[in-house]
Amino acid sequence: MSVNKVILVGNVGKDPEVRYVEKEVGVANFPLATTERGYTLQNGTQVPERTEWHNIVAWRGLATLAEKYIKKGSQIYVEGKIQTRAYEKDGIKRYFTEIYADTIQLLGKKPETGDAPTAASAESVSDVQAPPPAVDALPF
Repeated sequence: MSVNKVILVGNVGKDPEVRYVEKEVGVANFPLATTERGYTLQNGTQVPERTEWHNIVAWRGLATLAEKYIKKGSQIYVEGKIQTRAYEKDGIKRYFTEIYADTIQLLGKKPETGDAPTAASAESVSDVQAPPPAVDALPF
């Protein structure tokens, strides 16, 4: 068994680029920055803060969410999977790692205009089933 899952909370680096591959099938791409705080070791050595950049890919309804509500600087929660693509440029093979979003949740302040949703998922609500009730063997 294996698991390919990533959870990120960070700030969007630039406005999402949204394109449509078919009539209503949108795909959004945008960078997300996550930052680890700097700290000081016990011996006094300073470890600086470190920022990682992640390439986020959002399809269909999540692309629509990104197009309408996500802007540069927005703080968001992203849950998804890591996928690596390879391509060749000038005879050199290059690799590109992306996060394919399954869930995006808007964090931080609500925008003053419009009613922004707080979360969206790649699954529709009708596809999600509640787990069966737990059977408790305890008499109390």
